[in-house]
Amino acid sequence: MVVVLTGLILLDGYIDGSLTKEMPDKPVQATLFTLLIALLAVPAQFELGHLIKQTGAHLFKSITIPASILLATALFWAPFIDNYRFHVIYLLLVPAFSFLALFVVQALTFGTEGTIRNVSASFFSIIYLGFLCLFILGIRILWGPVVLLFFIFTIKASDIGAYTIGRLFGKHKMAPKISPGKTWEGLCGAVLFGAGVSLGFSYYCDIMPVLRAVGFGALFGVLGQMGDLVESMIKRDAASKDSSSSIPGFGGILDVIDSPLATAPAAFSLFILLFR
Repeated sequence: MVVVLTGLILLDGYIDGSLTKEMPDKPVQATLFTLLIALLAVPAQFELGHLIKQTGAHLFKSITIPASILLATALFWAPFIDNYRFHVIYLLLVPAFSFLALFVVQALTFGTEGTIRNVSASFFSIIYLGFLCLFILGIRILWGPVVLLFFIFTIKASDIGAYTIGRLFGKHKMAPKISPGKTWEGLCGAVLFGAGVSLGFSYYCDIMPVLRAVGFGALFGVLGQMGDLVESMIKRDAASKDSSSSIPGFGGILDVIDSPLATAPAAFSLFILLFR
């Protein structure tokens, strides 16, 4: 998965000119990565729908899938319509009309039964898989494929560090009611691995100074584990260990993307400050 994802992101950057100085940057950026996000949104919504169904609610995928794709890919469409007002309206109206459309589907499917439960769960899925994903694509479009890989590798390294150190030395439970397997020792492993990969990646790719890179990795090592706890809360509420079994050894797509999703807004905000 690492090889395929890295290859796709680098190929994407080469095609649109953002990876090499020999070619000018094309107006439309991240076409392949945007397509990947749109494709992953479909099975991710089905996985989340399965979890939500376990809680007694229903996910209206006829609305949540297109709405999450429209939100997640919002920045991709910016070069096609160079109008600031249009993009503000786009980001306001997509969630607004999606929310109202959920009531229409609810009325046609179940009437009034479970209205609050079903509409709330469906709108939550649009925000979780659509709006949060917008920031991941935003990192790719605004700062290029190398910075995106820097972010992803740092976050996933922190996941590996938490799992490795937690399994080897973990004794003190961090959040037993949410995720019994998480320990404070694992959190320290997340910080160490995140800081190490951030430092190495940043140094060789000249992304940020040493101290900033270490601080970035340590911070997002912590934030990544908080993001993992978010999905753990969803799975525990649904009485499920994994979101699905579609990816052997990992669980489902949600189990792979949980930490990048939850940390992307913070990374996006920090990159604005660091790279302005």
